[in-house]
Amino acid sequence: MTHSSPSVPHVGRTFAIVVFVSMLIAFVVESEMTQYVQTTLGYRKPFFLFYVVHSSFAIIFPLHLLYLKATTSYSTRSLMRGLAIAISDHMRPSTSPPSSNPRFPYIRFACFILILTTICNTPGLLWFASITLASVSDVTAIWNTNAFFAYLITVKVFHLQWESRKLLAVTLATLGVLIVVYAGSTSAPTSDTSPETSKVLTVPGPTAPLVGDVLTLAASLIYAMYQVMYKKYAALPSDPELVSEGLYEPLAEADDEIESDDSRTKDISAAQPPPFGFHPNFLTSAIGVCTCLVLWIFIPILHYLELETFAMPNRQATVLGIAAIAFSGVIFNSGFMILLAMWGPIITSVGGLLTIVLVCIADILWGAGVKAITTGSVLGSTTIVIAFGMLAYDMFRAR
Repeated sequence: MTHSSPSVPHVGRTFAIVVFVSMLIAFVVESEMTQYVQTTLGYRKPFFLFYVVHSSFAIIFPLHLLYLKATTSYSTRSLMRGLAIAISDHMRPSTSPPSSNPRFPYIRFACFILILTTICNTPGLLWFASITLASVSDVTAIWNTNAFFAYLITVKVFHLQWESRKLLAVTLATLGVLIVVYAGSTSAPTSDTSPETSKVLTVPGPTAPLVGDVLTLAASLIYAMYQVMYKKYAALPSDPELVSEGLYEPLAEADDEIESDDSRTKDISAAQPPPFGFHPNFLTSAIGVCTCLVLWIFIPILHYLELETFAMPNRQATVLGIAAIAFSGVIFNSGFMILLAMWGPIITSVGGLLTIVLVCIADILWGAGVKAITTGSVLGSTTIVIAFGMLAYDMFRAR
């Protein structure tokens, strides 16, 4: 069935830039605090930290709802009604006409969220495990190679033509990552023997950096697949990036719970389409709720098998550190989902590479100081910035 062009919520460039900068800063804070809590403070509980942070995603949607209530004339009923209609319409069979009063597909939506939770949490869990085995610079760099994987998968999944400018930009970004890791990284032990540096650079064994790098690479590949599949199957047709490129595709399986009428009349009591970011934040919160309700069972299992003995943090600094990780994780993931809808997986992934630049700056300000500045880090960071600039220029020129 051919879908009519959906209404697109107006989104300004300033808003997008603010979200983007906030996402970058949040990722760096999450990375630095995660390593600080697990190494310097000695609270090596990667699965528990992962569980707390991803369960915290549940607060994103309620906060967004409160924000809309305070800043718009929408009622809670109209917002939720519009969201329910949008999701029901999105999940209906592609061969069925839309309904003016669809029944919400609870069972199918629950299965959909379970799949999203699995795909989203797998790279996240690998990331939390790898951050204790390799340096934060290496983990950040390798994680962000998902930009290259995202472009390859996007071209394959959407049957797109190879674009020389995009391919060059993604290749440059990946090259910049390799330069930072292998030529400019300060993650290897140095002559700096300060107590703080020694704690951060301590690893369980000689093979830990390699294991951490492999885990991060696997996480990067899975995360790239998640981004592209989200764009193809989870995003609504009103998302700006899908409208501009005509890539929206509804879920195709039939469902007995979805009713169909021969004609569609817009429900004037519902906020249609949902305000921008409302739907991705709802999905993110749903992932958080699913994580909280399902993954807790692994905590006692890991404790029983002595793979990760459970212990509540007994220091105030550890509690505050975990809270900072959770808060920054909420900001990063909500911002990422919004930008994924606005910019798509390619430019969002390449933009994420700028976290490497910020990590280098953080190392200079709070780590090794000017010793953190190397030819490789400067050259690699500059290459990444140029690559992102190329993609951003193409995007803004096209719009």
